[in-house]
Amino acid sequence: MHLHILGICGTFMGGLALIARAAGHRVTGCDQATYPPMSTQLEEQGIDLIEGFDADQINLKPDLFVVGNVVTRGNPLMEAILDQGLPYISGPQWLGEHVLQNQHVLSVAGTHGKTTTSAMLTWILHQNGYAPNFLIGGVAPDLNVSAHFDPANRYFVIEADEYDTAFFDKRSKFVHYRSRTAILNNLEFDHADIFSDLNAIETQFHHLVRTIPSSGQIIVPADDSALERVLERGCWTPVVRFLHKDSWHVVQNHEGDDVIYLGEKEIGALRWSLTGRHNLHNGLAAMAAAAHIGVEPAQALQALNTFGGVKRRMEVRGVIADITVYDDFAHHPSAIETTLQGLRAKLGPDKRILAVLEPRSNTMKLGAMATRLADSLKTADLVYCYAEHSGKHQLQWDADKVLAPLGDRQFVHTDVDTMVADITQTAQPGDHIVMMSNGSFKQAHDKLLDSLKKHFSQETA
Repeated sequence: MHLHILGICGTFMGGLALIARAAGHRVTGCDQATYPPMSTQLEEQGIDLIEGFDADQINLKPDLFVVGNVVTRGNPLMEAILDQGLPYISGPQWLGEHVLQNQHVLSVAGTHGKTTTSAMLTWILHQNGYAPNFLIGGVAPDLNVSAHFDPANRYFVIEADEYDTAFFDKRSKFVHYRSRTAILNNLEFDHADIFSDLNAIETQFHHLVRTIPSSGQIIVPADDSALERVLERGCWTPVVRFLHKDSWHVVQNHEGDDVIYLGEKEIGALRWSLTGRHNLHNGLAAMAAAAHIGVEPAQALQALNTFGGVKRRMEVRGVIADITVYDDFAHHPSAIETTLQGLRAKLGPDKRILAVLEPRSNTMKLGAMATRLADSLKTADLVYCYAEHSGKHQLQWDADKVLAPLGDRQFVHTDVDTMVADITQTAQPGDHIVMMSNGSFKQAHDKLLDSLKKHFSQETA
């Protein structure tokens, strides 16, 4: 079958393209801008990419057009498909019907930590000989790619996103995934552009719960009230609640090690490079999911202790003059807060943390979380906010006013180059600079590293 994928350079659709190719289909695709790293991955697999959404792509005569949720009405190619009555389907629906139906699907849903937890679970299964298939919204260095598929393998780990499926299917993507083992990691209000309130998201999560068989398993934290409300609407599947003394939980011993327990049974100490209680939370969820398909807890822990993290999740981008620059995907106040608290716990009180934020997501741009932003950044010694004043990511709120509770610790910039220069002048050896955005941040990471290198080489010259 020839599939032509609209929006192929997005993380999900690009991963789907790799999976379709591995399943034996001919795959072509298009996007507004075909760009690395996804374009490179796709081209290496022999997938032809077309720049733009020109209507004449219908002349490729594919058997099916697979539509990503970046595509809206008014898109020239989509309009031509509709006008001519050509066959089309959403990416999640195609994946569910043509790939996942014959797999034991382990899905990872939640407002935060989906990518990291999915990568942890995949790594645990990989290290224990399960050779899992997977589709993850990021690249873990240990796994090298964001998606892998071999029809001969039984298990499939998927990052289960609650964002809507396509312009013609407003259900969350994860209802298509045929989950059998499901981690519901946490649940908060997000995606203010498509959900009116938390209750609307809870409804979508309950749609997911309705699809999980009674022979499956649902894994939830013991302390999440929103997820409990979801389960109270009806649940037909056994539930494991971690972060509870009778289940998977963590105890810190006298040496300061985090020791994993399953009920009263000690599994062992977790020793890895990751920071923050949120990653302990993610690790417990991944271990619980792995246990459902037969991985021994001690073997899961051994694998986690070798897990190297995920790109853009507190990824060290460089160290200049003893100044460490991190790239992090945090773009929700809860994620920002836990990221900074985790780094503070690792560094102690004496090192300075400089938080550099681009409020770029639709939820942040619209201001749905603005009242929580200043408090989420309080762990940082200095805060720099890039407030785009034009274009599609323009803020709908006053950053100076919102961050005013931080006093003279906060600095708002409307130009990335000026902000980079300001940070360069302020940074001192020993500082840790965390740059947080769910986008490219206008290459601010590279600009800052170059600026620091130039500045400190001049100082020592």
